[in-house]
Amino acid sequence: MSLELLRTDAHSPSYFALTRGSGDRDADLVDFCIPCNPYFPTPEIFARLRGSLENILKYYPSDSDTITRELCTTFGLHPQTVAMGNGSTELITWIDHLLVRDSLAVPIPTFGRWTDQPLETGKRVHMFPLQESRNFHLDVEAYVRYIRERQSRVAVICNPNNPDGGYLPRREVIAMLDRLTDLDLVVVDESFIDFADAEPYTSVADEAAIRPNVIVLKSLGKNFGLHGVRFGYLVANPALAGKIKAALPKWNLNSFAEIVVFLLKDHQEEYRHSLQLAARDRRLMYEWLAALPGLTVFPSQGNFLLVKLPDGTDGVWLRDRLIADYGVYIRECGNKLGSSGQFLRLVVRPQPDVERLLDGLCALLYGASPTWPAATRQVGPRHARSLRSA
Repeated sequence: MSLELLRTDAHSPSYFALTRGSGDRDADLVDFCIPCNPYFPTPEIFARLRGSLENILKYYPSDSDTITRELCTTFGLHPQTVAMGNGSTELITWIDHLLVRDSLAVPIPTFGRWTDQPLETGKRVHMFPLQESRNFHLDVEAYVRYIRERQSRVAVICNPNNPDGGYLPRREVIAMLDRLTDLDLVVVDESFIDFADAEPYTSVADEAAIRPNVIVLKSLGKNFGLHGVRFGYLVANPALAGKIKAALPKWNLNSFAEIVVFLLKDHQEEYRHSLQLAARDRRLMYEWLAALPGLTVFPSQGNFLLVKLPDGTDGVWLRDRLIADYGVYIRECGNKLGSSGQFLRLVVRPQPDVERLLDGLCALLYGASPTWPAATRQVGPRHARSLRSA
């Protein structure tokens, strides 16, 4: 594999780009970069998809209205309040083109398309810096003051935020929406909210459906572990949702997306179980990483953890060495606005994969023998304390 693929200011290279034409070692790449649900779909669902592969590839999908109605039946939504897109990025693009007139406020660091897309179309982007000293927590009062000072007409938040996984409780999000009723638009990007377990009910999609200026964005690919299918949806009042839907091509969703949407209603229990497993893995992975000397791990409600490396550690060097020597692919955050190369975003993965990551981190950061995995099975972070005293 050529590390030149990683030498770009653009989005991280895809799994396909990294493994195309490579040998067995690269094909065994463990991906801690792209946030994905490792427990869904289940092997049984993949078997059903394989059985439908010929028809999926051979025939046109239904129109987007048909697929949207099925999605709404499964999730208890009204079809007039929903617009489905070929990935959440398509919806972000149309939100910018149709609903952002001149300025947009967004906390940073966050998902890059919320800054890059409006900048590409000549809008003013007001970037509200999240503070490391506050664990990147969004202070709603300070953000609202910032919006007023800059006279922003559109405001965006990601909840949980990417890359830190910071979560704003539902009551605080609703309070923010109440304070910003005079704006042209408020967007709550909930692409990772299904992974949050901080409270029983987390989404504000029900509020978006009845408010005049609110859109809630969802990403099915991230939640359901199917990035390659490319599908997401938004919830808004019928006028806003209809305006976006009218701009979208009638057949903007592919046949894979249609088959998956029609499968979902039969596999809700398996999906909920996958989220419980991901939350368990997030807790364990947090404990193990936080025990490493000099490493700072930030609390997260996403399916990823933001990690700050010890002083003097070059994140680019560590990323390159992990992928070259250990077959572990991580996200170094140096190209994220409001972040730096001292930060990594690490996707939550099952224990065997995390053990492989810890092998590499222990060896590269501390020159320690890769004995962490055996220790974690028994005593978790106690091994890290031995590293401190070595």
